[in-house]
Amino acid sequence: MFFLYDLLVRFVGFLLKFIALLSPKIKLFVEGRKIVFPALATAIQPSDKTIWFHAASLGEYEQGLPVMEKIKEKFPGHKIVVTFFSPSGYEVRKNNTTADATVYLPLDTKSNAVAFLKAVHPDMAFFIKYEYWPNYLNELKKQDIPTYLISGIFREKQSFFKWYGSFYRNALKSFNYFFVQNEKSKQLLQSIGFSNVKVSGDTRFDRVAAILERDNTLDFIESFKNDSPAIVIGSSWPKDETLLVNYINNTSDAVKFIIAPHNIKPEQILSLQNSITKKTVLFSEKEGKDLSGYDVFIIDTIGILTRIYSYADIAYVGGGFGNPGVHNILEPATFGVPIVIGPNYSHFAEATALVNMEGCIPISGQQELNEAFTDLIRNVDIRYEKGHICSTFVQMNKNATNSILNHIIHEHHL
Repeated sequence: MFFLYDLLVRFVGFLLKFIALLSPKIKLFVEGRKIVFPALATAIQPSDKTIWFHAASLGEYEQGLPVMEKIKEKFPGHKIVVTFFSPSGYEVRKNNTTADATVYLPLDTKSNAVAFLKAVHPDMAFFIKYEYWPNYLNELKKQDIPTYLISGIFREKQSFFKWYGSFYRNALKSFNYFFVQNEKSKQLLQSIGFSNVKVSGDTRFDRVAAILERDNTLDFIESFKNDSPAIVIGSSWPKDETLLVNYINNTSDAVKFIIAPHNIKPEQILSLQNSITKKTVLFSEKEGKDLSGYDVFIIDTIGILTRIYSYADIAYVGGGFGNPGVHNILEPATFGVPIVIGPNYSHFAEATALVNMEGCIPISGQQELNEAFTDLIRNVDIRYEKGHICSTFVQMNKNATNSILNHIIHEHHL
């Protein structure tokens, strides 16, 4: 089976070289992997002690970051190696300061797995949330390298739990321990014979809870808001924006809007700006302007949305009209902000929980959006109550990182 799998991965790698000629994203995927081993040779010496973290993309990296930071504190003599599968994660975080080496994960062939582990020679390996690469896991097991899954989540539809899933079930045997997000994941693992599992929760709660401890001030947002109530719209897509712009253009309430679209390509920003009839300013054109005189602030840059949420009285988080669904709602939640989202949220446990707790309001059309915003703007008590539910939810679910670290350090005597 490994032979056939190896052959398939090599064939996919061959095809990707041709697809890269047409797709900029796949080109990054292919070209970035050409420099992995030279980069590792420069950053990691044979005498170095290392710990390896693998993240599929940006979301998983952010999820694993609290554990990386704690591991770095506990093992200051080790170098941290971070790998990404996806360009959307690597390109954003390739210059992070947490890791000593950040590279793409070479495709999962046996020869790549052997060469990678020889170059990195980790004392421990962590896989974040998911991505189970059989050749890498097999080599980790062969070399007796302690391997952990953190913030893992399992669903019945995955191949592990099907009659045909024995190949991937065997790959799971490489993990020393599974730290999962919920009881359902634990039960699923137990149903296929794994008892080395603990419900530790989701490390993202630790990540967002820590946001409160840093300086989140942005002078230009304070100037724009000027003590008015503000709706912050984060990671919006065109389907979100159609409803939102209609509301913005027609509301009579004295409220300001800050929009941070998911895609900040100039042509899409211009289209969004032109669709809004109220006085609008772009982040890239804010210098020298009296920002308090504008109604809508479009953030055509990346990296500041989290801090902007600290100024929100209400948040709308986009993506809920698309697939797989809504973006990260925990960042506005940690600031105690009531949240409005689109209808596609069922794949996200935190969104489902907050909807059930009534801190988060799902909408499926224009009328529901209008009613949700109007109620939250005009009824301060409802706004505060739902915001309090959100912030309490984050605080009650933190400490997954400590649970993981305590187990690894004390029970495994590492």
